[in-house]
Parts: sequence; C-alpha cells; structure tokens
Amino acid sequence: MPNKIDLGGRFAVVTGGAQGIGRAIVERFLDSGAAVAIWDRDLKFAEKTAAELKSKGKVAAFAADVTKSADVERARDATLKAFGRIDILVNNAGISGPNVKTWDYPLDAWREVMSINLDGVFHCCRALAPAMIAQNYGRIVNIASIAGKEGNPNAPAYSASKAGVIALTKSLGKELASYDIAVNCLTPAAARTAIFDQMSQEHIDFMLSKIPRGRFVAVEEIAALVAFCASADCSFSTGAVFDISGGRATY
Repeated sequence: MPNKIDLGGRFAVVTGGAQGIGRAIVERFLDSGAAVAIWDRDLKFAEKTAAELKSKGKVAAFAADVTKSADVERARDATLKAFGRIDILVNNAGISGPNVKTWDYPLDAWREVMSINLDGVFHCCRALAPAMIAQNYGRIVNIASIAGKEGNPNAPAYSASKAGVIALTKSLGKELASYDIAVNCLTPAAARTAIFDQMSQEHIDFMLSKIPRGRFVAVEEIAALVAFCASADCSFSTGAVFDISGGRATY
C-alpha cells in the first residue's frame, strides 16, 4: 500500500492524463482524495479513462490541446464551472519526437515537440496562475525529464524542451513565491509508457545504460512524488527540481 498523502478537498488538473504517467498521477490523486480533471486532446480516450476510474472518486474529462492557448482557456473555464476552483495543475502532456542527429532533425518535428512540451506548459501556467493568485493557494507540478539536465544525444528537441520546462519552473516559482503557491518540476528517468513507441530501440537501450539503479522508473513512483509536490506539505520548496532519475543525475 502506498503512503497516504492528503489531497482531500482539492481540485486538480492533469494534462495528458488519459494514459501512462498522467493516468498514474490521476489514480494517485483520486486515491488521495482529490477531484481530478483530465485534460487531453483525445477526448474519447480521456472519457474512457475517466469512466474506468470513476469508482475511485470525482473525475471528469475535458478536451484540451495544450498547444493552443485559446483551447486551454476554454478547458480552464469548463473545469472551473464543473469544479468551482482549481488547486493543483500537473503539466504532464508531452511527446518525445524522433531520434535524429541535430543537423538532420526535421523542422516540423522540432516545432511540434516544442509546441507540446514547452509551449503547452506555458499556456497552462499562464491560464491558471491568476486564479491561484486570487485564492492565494496553488500547487503547480511540471513533468520535465532527466534529458533536460543532461541532454540526450539524438533527442535535441526533447532535451531542449525539457530544459525549457525546468527554467520556466524556476522563473514562475520566483514570481509566485509571495503567495501560498508552489511551482516545482520533476526530472524522471524514462518510464515504460506509450512514449517508447516513438523511440528507437538503440535510444531506449542508451537511456537504460545511464541509470545506476539498472531499471526504468515505474509510473507509480513518479505519481507518488507528484502527489507530495501537489500537497499542502510541499509548502516551502518552490522553483525546485526534484530528481527521480535512479541516480543518473542527482544535481
């Protein structure tokens, strides 16, 4: 049984919450007493996930393409109408992009990775920060990556986008530090999710070889750390980078 983290009475948004790491976070939040809005561009998939998890607590699906600011704002308004408030934002939606040398990297693939992984985080933070300021409470947790610290070869867009998420977290954390709003990010090693389908086996083997623990992180392990960062107990750390890389890069 996981340790109990109290999120009772809190209302959370998890982007890309229909599968993989996002779904694990949604489940952990529900088990911790939170109501959860799954934001996903695949609404049918999100609704299916919500239906499967409804026995755990209050969960609803909303269409949201995080690459479009107007779409994010519509999802925010719909969520506020349904929930009344938003206390927690988890920016989890992301893609890996192709495994290609920088000089051969397709321009359209670069733009797509940046649009989802970095612009998407910015759009969601921009949309929800004012409401959190107004209520003087909030927890924002951004899912970055160990690649954002170290830079993975043959993954320039992914690495650069996640480094941008780390920097955005630090900046926003300082901007919101005078409120009871914590903004932190996680830098996980790779987890076996659908994102592996976008990677070459060579790249997967490379990532595993860099992890001292000798295995990939479990999505439940990531969800546990997210739950702490989303809780009232995480009341002093802000703009921080929480390592969950199995010892790969603990700075």
